[in-house]
Amino acid sequence: MPAVSTSTLVTLAAVLMIGVGVIGFGSVLVRSAAARFKRRERLSGEPGSGPRAATGPFAQLADRVRRLGGQVETQDPSQASALRTKLARAGFSSREAVAYYLGARSILLVIATVATLLLVPMALTRTGGVGVVLIAALFASVAVFGPDQVLRSRRTSREREYRDGFPDLLDLLVASVQAGLSLDAAVSRITEELVTRYPNLAEQLYLMTLEFRAGQARKDAWSRLADRLGIDEARSFATMLRQAEEMGTSMGETLSVFSDDMRQKRMLRAEEKALALPAKMMIPLILFIFPCLIGVLMLPAGVKISHAFH
Repeated sequence: MPAVSTSTLVTLAAVLMIGVGVIGFGSVLVRSAAARFKRRERLSGEPGSGPRAATGPFAQLADRVRRLGGQVETQDPSQASALRTKLARAGFSSREAVAYYLGARSILLVIATVATLLLVPMALTRTGGVGVVLIAALFASVAVFGPDQVLRSRRTSREREYRDGFPDLLDLLVASVQAGLSLDAAVSRITEELVTRYPNLAEQLYLMTLEFRAGQARKDAWSRLADRLGIDEARSFATMLRQAEEMGTSMGETLSVFSDDMRQKRMLRAEEKALALPAKMMIPLILFIFPCLIGVLMLPAGVKISHAFH
């Protein structure tokens, strides 16, 4: 088989894998955004302000991905429950997010299997087939570990935002409660203030205000918020609120003490990163700066010595 055909096949397989992955995860994002708009429509009472239902080939492909993922989801409900929590922490809170994720991952695995079966025989019949085997292994690795890596990356970035914004959230809660607002009203007021700086945290608080309006107990709503955020600060805060409510302690003093503790922890994290910076700078210094410095210092001496011998 000529080399052009091999490169064309490799390129086509790569484009197919990337396209299907983008379509699958893009559909999850579209569905999640549509669900958020629908919730806001119901609260504002202005129907028709949200996005219209998607039509065309993209919608048909997304529907097929969803149905395939739904079939995989029904085979193992316990795994689907754990995956739903993982997707929610990564920002995919739609009801059908699990189905779209499983469907996209299944299609990626099928495409990677087909690409591997097509590329491995080429490696056995051609010289220099190690590169083809490496490309097939790369396709398989992307199909197996790619979706989880995307979720892990989104979850890490969101948790970083949650940790940065949680002390500010507590400071605003303390100010609002000491000003005379109830805790539920303070959360509703703070959500509007945090949208610009911490949009993901504000979205989670907005979901919690919807749970308040639906009649859910305060301690249960804060526990669900801690599960969605997935950070230790939120879990500790939910536990503290439950204990304060059961023991009848002052909410303002409790929030003030916890806010001071969170602010000190944020300062300690910043100091820890500052102290770890010299150790992290050693590798770039050794690999890039020191060779350039040695070259600048030793090159003139080397030129003089070579001229002296000539």
